[in-house]
Amino acid sequence: MPAPGALYRRAALGALPGLGGRRGADLPAVEFTVAGVRIDRAHLADYDRVCGFRLTDRLPATFPHVLGFPLTLRLMTAPGFPIPLTGVVHVGNRITTRRPITADETLDFTTYAENLRPHDRGRQVDVVLVGSVDGEEVWRGVSTYLGRERKAGAGRDRGERPAAPAATARWRVEPRVGTEYARVSGDHNPIHTSRLGARLFGFHRPIAHGMWSKARCLAALETRLPDAYTVEVAFKLPVPLPSTVDFALLPDGAFALHDSRGRPHLAGLVR
Repeated sequence: MPAPGALYRRAALGALPGLGGRRGADLPAVEFTVAGVRIDRAHLADYDRVCGFRLTDRLPATFPHVLGFPLTLRLMTAPGFPIPLTGVVHVGNRITTRRPITADETLDFTTYAENLRPHDRGRQVDVVLVGSVDGEEVWRGVSTYLGRERKAGAGRDRGERPAAPAATARWRVEPRVGTEYARVSGDHNPIHTSRLGARLFGFHRPIAHGMWSKARCLAALETRLPDAYTVEVAFKLPVPLPSTVDFALLPDGAFALHDSRGRPHLAGLVR
């Protein structure tokens, strides 16, 4: 796997005037593959603890995202990738797990980007990560990222917000969640781990990783999940660190995460 630290340094240098090079207008016709990824049980157990899963040899649906994250990072820092990594916003994630994956299996990962499209606040792109065992696809993740751009007339929709659903559980999210998830995921974006880094990107204090929020919700649903399913989330308002959040289990496989004032952090669906 690529080294995430070097890729983050490349992204930081690319954000400096005169050093970033030219961004492509289209997606590069490239995919990256790494074969023979073995699972470290200590890493898996550490991840389970940080996200609230039970300690078992069965991989949570969100764990392959962590295993393949350096590969997607390599793709997004490739020359000509149309959206710069610095300042990119993770707005959605869909995971399909086709069968249980266990810690004694060896995974092959492939990543590519597709569906570059306009958005009223910039451009969006889907980054696909596929996990296979012995040539059989067992897992697929699609992360949607927004590259923000200044556009005339663009602004937030300030329409009336629906009432928050009744809370099923309430969680206290401590500041250490940012640094602990960065350690187990390899995603060391400073908006999650540093007050200064967060302020450079417009946040008053660090925010939780979106994929931690998704994993924490799945951990709450762990005993209800089938062997094969798709879980999709839309990331809304970030979760500041520290904060208190309300988790709500809704009918027909839906779930949500809100703050104490009823503002949405995440909306999800299992099917």
